[in-house]
Amino acid sequence: MKNKQIYGYARVSTQDQNLDRQIDLLKAYGIPERNILVDKASGKDYDRKAYNTLVGTPDTVSILREGDLLVVVSLDRLGRNYTETKDQWEHITKIIGADVKVLDMPLLDTTASNGNLDSRFIADLVLQILSYTAEKERENIRKRQQQGIEAAKARGKHLGRPKAERPENWNAVCSEWKQGHITARQAMDMLDMKRTTFYKMVGM
Repeated sequence: MKNKQIYGYARVSTQDQNLDRQIDLLKAYGIPERNILVDKASGKDYDRKAYNTLVGTPDTVSILREGDLLVVVSLDRLGRNYTETKDQWEHITKIIGADVKVLDMPLLDTTASNGNLDSRFIADLVLQILSYTAEKERENIRKRQQQGIEAAKARGKHLGRPKAERPENWNAVCSEWKQGHITARQAMDMLDMKRTTFYKMVGM
């Protein structure tokens, strides 16, 4: 049987975000850098290379084994979807048989149970409550955004970018251009307009 290993997992949502803070916290916990796997990918699903290396896929074997420990800085580094996060937690702790520890939420630490059913139940329950709360908040944000859009439309407000207004000298310059006295380029310069805006105004 292989020696028990401790792994860290860090994630940010986009390529330009920085992983240093998470990696520093995982290293400070005592995880060797070679055992810290990272993804720069959205947390909306689990189609992530490093994460799938840890927990496996239908076609690959997980590097996490029974008795190993997976450490993350916060729960949302695992994922943002309530149902899938709960499923992943159960996959790691019950199917693989590894432990999970969330650094910024001490109650989410299955190593604290040491076989104690009550402690593990509390960790699972806290996970469900936190994940559910986060999911409901995202739903509420989406609802509020949609309600705001509908209310604005009902009041006749224009949504999106504000419509460009014609300059004060538009009629005079446009007339000169249409009569062939100046070129379109000259008209754009006089109006201080870009080509796309100018022709869009012409067509209005």
